[in-house]
Amino acid sequence: MKDMIKVGMADMKLCEPPDTITTVGLGSCVGIVLYDMRTKLCGMIHIMLPDSTKIKNNANRAKFADTAINDMIENMKKKGSVKHNIVAKIAGGAQMFGFGGDKMDSMRVGEKNVEAVKSNLSKYGIRILAEDTGLNYGRTIIFEPATGKLIIHTVGKSEKVI
Repeated sequence: MKDMIKVGMADMKLCEPPDTITTVGLGSCVGIVLYDMRTKLCGMIHIMLPDSTKIKNNANRAKFADTAINDMIENMKKKGSVKHNIVAKIAGGAQMFGFGGDKMDSMRVGEKNVEAVKSNLSKYGIRILAEDTGLNYGRTIIFEPATGKLIIHTVGKSEKVI
């Protein structure tokens, strides 16, 4: 029987088939799936902020794109993954609240999160196979390591598979 592994906000976990892995409440946060196409091992991260160096209280490394991606790659390598076999799928990074015509820089958290995730994945040479990011709605994601499918649920929209 397969289990559904739940990843909380500012959290990260590993998953292997036949289990699946999920995270809910991706508004401006970004869900990152790192997937070893050879071993089918995956890691899911639910990041909240782009950069740990900009925050004093940065002890939770899963909260930030820069530290979480590094740590997940290391966790996957300890379980037998080789970095050149790892690819990514990402979702989230929405602009959840409108601020009129004023696009205040401090309110662009979702956009900044997506930029940071892409930048950090690029730094490690990890290719993004698919993404569902931006816009103005939240997402829940489920990843199936057996198939490599990322299923995206959004209230009032059809299920999307990437």
